[in-house]
Amino acid sequence: MKKPLYDYRGFSLRKLNEPRFAHLKLLGGWLVYFALYFLTENLIPLDRCTPVHCGLDDLIPFNEWFALFYVGWYALVFGSLLYTLLFDVPRFRKIQIFIMITQAVAMVCYILWPTRQDLRPEVFPRENLLTAVMGFIYAFDTSTGVCPSLHVAYSLGILSAGLKDKSLPGWGKAALTFFVVMVCLAVCFVKQHSALDVLAALPVGLLAEGLVYGRDYWAPRLKRRG
Repeated sequence: MKKPLYDYRGFSLRKLNEPRFAHLKLLGGWLVYFALYFLTENLIPLDRCTPVHCGLDDLIPFNEWFALFYVGWYALVFGSLLYTLLFDVPRFRKIQIFIMITQAVAMVCYILWPTRQDLRPEVFPRENLLTAVMGFIYAFDTSTGVCPSLHVAYSLGILSAGLKDKSLPGWGKAALTFFVVMVCLAVCFVKQHSALDVLAALPVGLLAEGLVYGRDYWAPRLKRRG
């Protein structure tokens, strides 16, 4: 059985600056993000938020089966961070920094240009477990702060790290790619985001990709090809 790189059982806040635990400070980015999320959700009134909508949104029907991928995204993010935290700390740093960059850009967008979406169905076309799940999500996750989609941006960061992982087999990379694509579709089919939110997340992910991997991954490859 694969053993963790570090024994975190001996961790305490007093040891946070030790080399073996210093990477844990990156998790503080989540504290900053959730604080800003709480402030933007509660201090920016709905009438100040610009509705995000395009014609493609009207062609995408609500489909509760995509809730499996939408909810599965939480497991993808948590599982990826936990696995790399235990077994691949350098990759953990890359993923977490990628996520922090997308969080920072998204929060600037949410504050300077507050957005919302008005796509959620007033009544679900069917009543089942998956629509109940989406009803629960609708209840605690407001429809504001939507452009760009962080669901998509985080997924791009995890996919990028996975595709660069030489220890991940081909079928694993294919499965990860499929799941990320389905997540990007799911945010539209469960009416949590406009298609424009998905498109807006692409340049955000590209920015993070350049900042995180530009020097030590892409620059050497581009130099060799040149």
